[in-house]
Amino acid sequence: MPRQRTTISDIARAAGVSSGAVSFALNGRPGVSEETRARILRIADEMQWRPNNAARALRDARSDVVGFVIARPARTLGVEPFFAQLISGVQAGLSRSEIALHMLIVEDTEAEIRTYKHWWNEHRVDGWILIDLHENDPRIPVLEAQQMPAILIGGPTEHSNIPAVWTDDREAMMTIMSYLATLGHRRIAHVAGIPGFVHTQRRMAAVQDAIEEFGLESAVSYTTDFSDSQGASITRRILSQRKDRPTAIVYDSDVMAVAGSGVTREMGVSVPDDISIVAFDDSALTSLVYPGITSLTRDTFALGEQVVGALLEIISGKDVALDIAAAAPTLTVRGSTAGPHRHDT
Repeated sequence: MPRQRTTISDIARAAGVSSGAVSFALNGRPGVSEETRARILRIADEMQWRPNNAARALRDARSDVVGFVIARPARTLGVEPFFAQLISGVQAGLSRSEIALHMLIVEDTEAEIRTYKHWWNEHRVDGWILIDLHENDPRIPVLEAQQMPAILIGGPTEHSNIPAVWTDDREAMMTIMSYLATLGHRRIAHVAGIPGFVHTQRRMAAVQDAIEEFGLESAVSYTTDFSDSQGASITRRILSQRKDRPTAIVYDSDVMAVAGSGVTREMGVSVPDDISIVAFDDSALTSLVYPGITSLTRDTFALGEQVVGALLEIISGKDVALDIAAAAPTLTVRGSTAGPHRHDT
């Protein structure tokens, strides 16, 4: 019986490492220590391993595709200008290098992880864009274990070697809270996003810090799924308070802010005379409604281009900083904010 060819899996078992680590060592790619690389190469030589030329050609061939899997309800993404601008920037950056974007919307993180493993094993993509970092994010160890090139939008990630392009959500929220406090607001409501996201948690923590920092009476956060329907529902709840009703509301997205603005008209509450409104994200939506909504403005298209630039460097094997600063957002003041009405102070 002819002797079977030694495989990467055989070497991995003998070396006590993953198949991915063996692949990196045998192909001279970064991702393993020099000590581990030397051990793997020694074991491969002892086992008389020889490269499978067909497999090597398949492995070394680039797919020229970047993967972007988003675990959010598809219905909410369909009306989010943030994602439209971000994906436009990502696509523009990739197109200049003649690289395609392979995007999929899934319902939960487990489905996202399954997609990573499936596409990577089938050599469909060269690297990944991640968004919506979770606390103790289960995606991170999966990507690191398989040595998948990746870039995270948002961060930073503690105890992770995946680079992140991010802005300081806490500082951005404090900018809003400082502005409202300067106008004289002392009771502020915050219509937040999905509670499991790290950026939502940082914004909510900043809202609480603002109570002492700016001498507020109250500042309460209400979590949502970022949808216009939940944004409207929470707004009705806030405006229905009979005692100590907030004089300002901060929304974590432009879509929810516009939905909340519609509720104020429905309930006969005047903006900004009775209530001030601020959106964490800016878009055409916030400037087209009346009154225009005061918002944090950032160039989301440029953010997408910046993310792609960093990812392509990672894929090509270049060293990239773990924390990459994106341009800080600026506050664009419009007609939705003013000092609180005298009978509310």
